[in-house]
Amino acid sequence: MKILVTGGAGFIGSNFIHYMLNTYPDYEIINFDKLTYAGNLNNLKDIEDNPRYTFIKGDICDPIAVSEAVKGVDVVINFAAESHVDRSITSAKEFITTNIMGTEVLLEAVRDFSTPKYIQVSTDEVYGSTEIGSFKETGLLTPSSPYSASKASADLLCQAHYTTFGTPIIITRSSNNFGPYQYPEKLIPLFVTNLLEDIPIPVYGDGMNIRDWCFVEDNCRGIDAVLHQGQVGEVYNIGAGNEKTNLTITETILSRLNKPKSLIQFVEDRLGHDRRYSIETSKVAALGWKPRYDFDTAIAITIDWYKNNEWWWRPLKQPSKIEATSK
Repeated sequence: MKILVTGGAGFIGSNFIHYMLNTYPDYEIINFDKLTYAGNLNNLKDIEDNPRYTFIKGDICDPIAVSEAVKGVDVVINFAAESHVDRSITSAKEFITTNIMGTEVLLEAVRDFSTPKYIQVSTDEVYGSTEIGSFKETGLLTPSSPYSASKASADLLCQAHYTTFGTPIIITRSSNNFGPYQYPEKLIPLFVTNLLEDIPIPVYGDGMNIRDWCFVEDNCRGIDAVLHQGQVGEVYNIGAGNEKTNLTITETILSRLNKPKSLIQFVEDRLGHDRRYSIETSKVAALGWKPRYDFDTAIAITIDWYKNNEWWWRPLKQPSKIEATSK
């Protein structure tokens, strides 16, 4: 199988490429990435000479480049996205361009070349916040931020293409991912790397916002299950059932790094900050998938990775600008 991965130099995309090359010795991966600030070829340095891996620098908003990349592949998996909520609040233009218009360009190329399958990697944020219960795949989309609105729009485009043109799309919506190679603007890598330097860690509001934390390899395995066993036209939630407050995550990291709570710095809450995300995952479980890592094991692996790979994260940090985040 020949797979085109867009956004493969990013956090989840690069982990997915590693996972697929290790799992399927006869699969070929083409990585198509624009290399924006969060796209980092160091994420894939260990496989850059693998004969089953090819990198193409390109923008998913460029129809000519996309057509050349899509031609002849068996599946397109779209990880390419602007994904940091805080940045979308500051300026939404790039989110609308990449997440919506870029998805449309990919869908048109898939139609043009009759690509057998297209997987849109989305997020649980499209459902919005809920105080009780968990969202099923049929839940209403009520996004709160420009980021989640752009991802919801892309999902709707995919579903419209399926209904109107029969484009063979599948959508995955995962909860908060964490693990190696995550850009240090997101909560866990930001807090771990700050604490390794004894820099205060900023927590929004009261720190009681709840997220379901999924180890990135488990999400990759979920996408793999959907790729091989999922039904065209369907949506699959992928979550680990690890609902924890941001403050709990903060205290866990402090404890594991043996750092004092005095390094917590409560800051003004983010605009439109969703209180709780929660998704129901029985649909993907019916494909035979379930999380392999419990949270304690996964957070230990993640913290150790950042401790042992300062060469990777230190050039990406801006010590003078510490930003709060929850996603």
